[in-house]
Amino acid sequence: MYILGLSCFYHDSAAALIKDGKVIAAAHEERFTRIRHDENFPEEAVEFCLNFAKIAPKDLTAVAFYDKPFLKFERLLTTYFETWPKGVFSWAKAMPVWLSKKLWIKSLIQEKLDGYSGKIYFPEHHLSHAASAFLVSPFEKAAILTIDGVGEWATATKSIGDGTNITLTHQIDFPHSLGLLYSAFTYYTGFKVNSAEYKVMGLAPYGKPIYAKLILDNLIDVKPDGSFKMNMKYFAYPYGLTMTNNLFCQLFNHQPAQKGQKPAEFEMDIAASIQAVTDEIMLRLTRSLYQETKLTNLCMAGGVALNCVSNGKILKDGKFKSLFIQPAAGDAGGALGAAEAVYYGLNSEFRIQNSEFKRWAFGSALLGPEYSDTEIKILLDKNKLKYKKLSQKQLTKTTASLISDQKVVGWFQGRMEWGPRALGARSILADARNPENQKRVNLAIKFRESFRPFAPVVMEDKMGNWFDATWTDPYMITVCQVKNGNKVLTTRDNSQIPAVTHLDGSARIQTVNRKQNPLYYDVIHEFYKKTGVPVLINTSFNRRGEPIVCAPQNALDCFLGTNIDNLAIGSFLLDKKNMPENLINTAKAQIFAPD
Repeated sequence: MYILGLSCFYHDSAAALIKDGKVIAAAHEERFTRIRHDENFPEEAVEFCLNFAKIAPKDLTAVAFYDKPFLKFERLLTTYFETWPKGVFSWAKAMPVWLSKKLWIKSLIQEKLDGYSGKIYFPEHHLSHAASAFLVSPFEKAAILTIDGVGEWATATKSIGDGTNITLTHQIDFPHSLGLLYSAFTYYTGFKVNSAEYKVMGLAPYGKPIYAKLILDNLIDVKPDGSFKMNMKYFAYPYGLTMTNNLFCQLFNHQPAQKGQKPAEFEMDIAASIQAVTDEIMLRLTRSLYQETKLTNLCMAGGVALNCVSNGKILKDGKFKSLFIQPAAGDAGGALGAAEAVYYGLNSEFRIQNSEFKRWAFGSALLGPEYSDTEIKILLDKNKLKYKKLSQKQLTKTTASLISDQKVVGWFQGRMEWGPRALGARSILADARNPENQKRVNLAIKFRESFRPFAPVVMEDKMGNWFDATWTDPYMITVCQVKNGNKVLTTRDNSQIPAVTHLDGSARIQTVNRKQNPLYYDVIHEFYKKTGVPVLINTSFNRRGEPIVCAPQNALDCFLGTNIDNLAIGSFLLDKKNMPENLINTAKAQIFAPD
């Protein structure tokens, strides 16, 4: 029984295919089209999923779309009518897209899936989110929190998951939205909405939360249980083409930062303040959810569930003993949740026939395309590149040695990751002990802001020796403090791994064991045997502004066009010093070409 889940037309479109309840293939459309946050119908992601399963559209049992377009359109119309005439320009921009495309999703799916004659289901957006977390979690029973910008009307929901059922208990509706509040500050600090919220999170430790009280006193009224109501006189997003208005600027006595502007002290303090407010709201929500349910397992989904800082504080708070967030917690993950919601009969008449079945638990984020050594060799030979072909043991040992010798290695192995994080299949690896690597990788390889932190990957069994956390995190969705021996750090000073230690002594961690990813684990283990440090820098294999690499050609272009020293791609190891100068120059010219 195959069910295809789809998400598209807002940002981060994706497709996910489940077989008898188990996710077998899932991918973001951007990885194939090379358009960051591609919102278009996920044609190439769908093609990959179907090809992986060796099936055609006619073989699908059901298709699920991750929200209800007509209900979303109702919210749009209602909002424009309530704010008319202020919303006239936003209305004029939105209506052509809705009337030509977004309202006809069912017809479009039928057109794109030529040969499919079954039903198309439309679970509500937040049900898709909740299903994407709980129905693939390891828990038989759990509290569920979904929180994002907005679905149809809902912006935050509390639910209880039990077996294969999800029961909604509380809901907050648009325009009151923690996700949109955070996006408003993303816009205000000069970053791109629905794309760069994580930059605000990364900037926050450089500032002081001196505006947190001003935010809580004027912009959002937060109750003890975490429920909230926003003061909409400060916001333009329900009707305008910007997130904030002049009253917002007057409140902080600053105009919005220009896009691309280097953050000043004000932007740093603003980032710290909205992060502190977000942390407080998330803690109140999860504490009340625990009091209401008395459950010790928590599942979270929605874009705000990717706020690693808040997630770490929730676990540190201790109310919930276990937290599960699947790696594509944002809108892309709605494709997975929609498929699971349909499979288990939630919000639809479809129901699997088996009366006895066991829920499948998410076990790996490696759900994307994989490329054989044969395919990789054809590419390398076509470009007349020098390389070494190594056994797996040679590859992991040599890579670990290169990293300990201060080389930066592009790591391209196995199936691509699902979700926005590189988790050891499409990664750039470097030595976390060297403080210069933080700036070097940011500026000379990623071409991104120097303040951006890097994530450490750590051997799971060594986690407690290096980080102040009692949990594992294979999907890089929590932040905790770094340790030096028994001392928990509050600054970067005295860190043994300064390249992955943020200014406030924190780190966004990824843990890995050998079962999850043997080759990746073995590189870290070999590095540990050599240096005594079981930690590496792990950052996504891409340049600023482009999606994570997907195919071998993408990896080769990134390797040649940046200051990555070596490329470990399949069984092959390449050295930049041996690469043809003309190919390097061509790759660099493409990077710095004007848009």
